[in-house]
Amino acid sequence: MKKINYLEIEGRSSGFIALLGILGIIALAGIGAFIYMEHSGHHVTGMDNQIVWGMPHVFAIFLIVAASGALNVASIGTVFNKAIYKPLGRLSVLMAIALLAGGLMVLLLDLGRPDRLIVAMTYYNFKSIFAWNIILYNGFFAVTIVYLWMMMEKRMVPYYRPAGIAAFIWRLILTTGTGSIFGFLVARSAFDAAIMAPMFIIMSFSFGLAIFLLILMLGYQWTERPLGDAIVKRLKNLLGIFVAAVLYFTLAYHLTNLYATEHHDVEKFILAGDSIHTTLFWIVEILIGGIIPLAIIYSKFSTSRTWLGLATIMIIIGGLAKIYVIVIGGQAFPLEIFPGMEVISSTFGDANSYHIYNPSTPEFILGISGVAVAILIITMGVRVLKFMPESLADADVDPHNKG
Repeated sequence: MKKINYLEIEGRSSGFIALLGILGIIALAGIGAFIYMEHSGHHVTGMDNQIVWGMPHVFAIFLIVAASGALNVASIGTVFNKAIYKPLGRLSVLMAIALLAGGLMVLLLDLGRPDRLIVAMTYYNFKSIFAWNIILYNGFFAVTIVYLWMMMEKRMVPYYRPAGIAAFIWRLILTTGTGSIFGFLVARSAFDAAIMAPMFIIMSFSFGLAIFLLILMLGYQWTERPLGDAIVKRLKNLLGIFVAAVLYFTLAYHLTNLYATEHHDVEKFILAGDSIHTTLFWIVEILIGGIIPLAIIYSKFSTSRTWLGLATIMIIIGGLAKIYVIVIGGQAFPLEIFPGMEVISSTFGDANSYHIYNPSTPEFILGISGVAVAILIITMGVRVLKFMPESLADADVDPHNKG
C-alpha cells in the first residue's frame, strides 16, 4: 500500500457555499423550533402525558446509535489491523463525533428544561441508566478525540492502537447503555427485553456504516477525488452482513415476545394492528430498510454507485422507522400498571387504550436540525483539517492490487 496523503477540500465553489447555507438555515430553524416549543409549552407538540418521547427523540436516538456505528470503520482498521480500512480512520472518527453531537443537541433541546442538564452532569444516581448514559456520552467524546489525536499526530503513533482499542470498547458500552434504556423499562411491554442491548449494537453497525458509505461516495464524487472499487466493495459487503443481522435480531426479538403470553397484545399491536406503527414496521422498516437494500447489495445492481447510494438511503430511512416503532410504538401501547388484572378504562384514556401521536412541525424541524448540525460539522471538518485522503484509488489503498 502506498503512503496515504491527506488533504483538506478547497471549499470555494458555489455549491459548497450553498450547502453550508442550507445546513445553517436548517440548524437555525431547529433553534427557532426549540424556542417556540419552549415558550408556548408542551401543548404545541404532538406529545402528551403518555407519549413523552416524540419525533425529536427518534432523530436523537438514531444519530446517537449511528455515531457508534460510524466509528466501526476506524475500529476495523485499528483493532483488527485491516490495512484497507486504515485510510478511512480519520473520516470515520469525525463522522462519529459529528453524529453524536447532532443527536445530543436534539436530545438536550427536547428535554423541555435544557438547563437541568447541569443537574444531570453534577449529581449522579448510579442506579439510573440515564445517569450512566451521561457519563458514556461525555466519555465517548473524550475517547474519540484522543483517538483522533493519536491518529493524526506522528509522535503519538505508538499509542495509536491502544487508543483505538479503548474507543472500540467504549462505543460498545455506549450502545449497550442506549439499548439498555429500553431494556430496563419494565413498565413498557414493548421495551422490557434483554435483547434490546445487543440489537442496538448491531443497529448501530448498520445505520452508521450506511451513513458513512453514503457520505464517502458523495464526498469523493463532489470533490472529484478517486474512490476505487476495492473499498466500496468491502464496505458494501460488510453493510449487507449488518443489515441481515438487524433483520435477524428483529425476528428474534418478536419471536421471543410471541412465545411469552404476556406480550401477545403488544405484538399484535405492532405486527397486526391498524395503526401507523404496523405500516412503518412492515413496509418501511422490513421491506424498504431491509429486504430491498439486501437485494440491491447482493445483486448486479451493487456495481452501480447510484443503486448502492439508493440502498444506503433506504437503510437510513428504514432505521428511522425502526427507532420510531420502538420509541413511539412502545409508548403508544398502554402501560401494564396491574399485570394480570382487568382495568376499567376511562374517558381520560388512562388505561387500556392506545395512544395516538401526531408529530408537530416544530418537532420534525428540531429533529432534522440535528442531522443538519452533524453534516455541517463533517463538512467544516473536511474543509479545515486533513480528514480525507487525496486518493482512495485501488492502486493506492488495496494491498492486493497488482496495478
